[in-house]
Amino acid sequence: MYITITPQKLGANYSQSAADYVDYLEKENQLPGIEEKEQELFFNQEEDGISPEMVVKEIDANTAKLEKMEPKFYSITVNPSQYELKKLQNSSEALKQYTRAIMKDYSSSFNREINGRPINVNDIKYFAKIEHHRAFKGTDYQVRENQPYATKILELKNEIRKIERGEMQGSIRSREQQIINLEREAPHQQNGQRIAQGMLKDGKQSHIHIIVSRKDVSNSHSLSPGSKYKVSEVELNGKLVKRGFNRDDFFKKAEKTFDKQFQYQRNFVETYQARKDFIKSPKAYFSAIMGLPASEKALAIKMLRETGIPLPPVIPLSKAQLSVKLIKTIQKGILTASRSASIGI
Repeated sequence: MYITITPQKLGANYSQSAADYVDYLEKENQLPGIEEKEQELFFNQEEDGISPEMVVKEIDANTAKLEKMEPKFYSITVNPSQYELKKLQNSSEALKQYTRAIMKDYSSSFNREINGRPINVNDIKYFAKIEHHRAFKGTDYQVRENQPYATKILELKNEIRKIERGEMQGSIRSREQQIINLEREAPHQQNGQRIAQGMLKDGKQSHIHIIVSRKDVSNSHSLSPGSKYKVSEVELNGKLVKRGFNRDDFFKKAEKTFDKQFQYQRNFVETYQARKDFIKSPKAYFSAIMGLPASEKALAIKMLRETGIPLPPVIPLSKAQLSVKLIKTIQKGILTASRSASIGI
């Protein structure tokens, strides 16, 4: 499970309204061939079938006393793995149930009180939407490693057009054959085609987008899951006031909620804590994998290879293989994959 929490983008080129983001979330409903009955609509804790217009209206109106450069909403993206989606049988209804369950985890992760009581899910104004497709991004390692081939192909296509216009001499047929060869030689392929930015990814790709208002449902209290204030207490007007949001707590709760709700047997490498350890101490991480029972170890290695992390040809399975050079190689690969959202930390 890979979960991200991102504040609204603000600046000269970004709207103060939620309209642009909501419009972005409608992109899948606008794909060719998508019938109305197949479209995914917005929902919240109690309601289904909410229109995008209503989402924009509700989020934009819930911004009392927020400064111009303060985020008016946060985006939460919930990305189940292929194994988790298989357990759910890629069901939209199951994903919807899970969303409503983890929004309870989200609310309970605030170290805040409203009128002397802990925050609960009824205090949160949010709208969620399920998507079933993903496209390769320019930051994905497959696209980046294919880029030299894409650049050369574009150059050859430009040359062909110039030859056709009589602006240069040369063989069109030779260049067309070079293009065919480059398409085949590109290191990352999907269904016999060179992976390029914008290409839809194969396999189950269902995920959840949640747009959460910065203010509570009463439009009176600011609820920020940002990292500016960690869980703490501060004195205000002579009283101790709780503040902050515990992201670690939320991510761990969301994981446990999935496992309990769907009776999912989580492998070591799928755990949030293990993925954190992966970045901090690869040596301890692989040592832990070595200690797993044989069947769990085999699945752990399989899952690890499927994450998209640029690992060395041989995954270290003995203490002798855990060299400093190898650890640095792995850490570099992890950082690269993290930046391209290939893994969730």
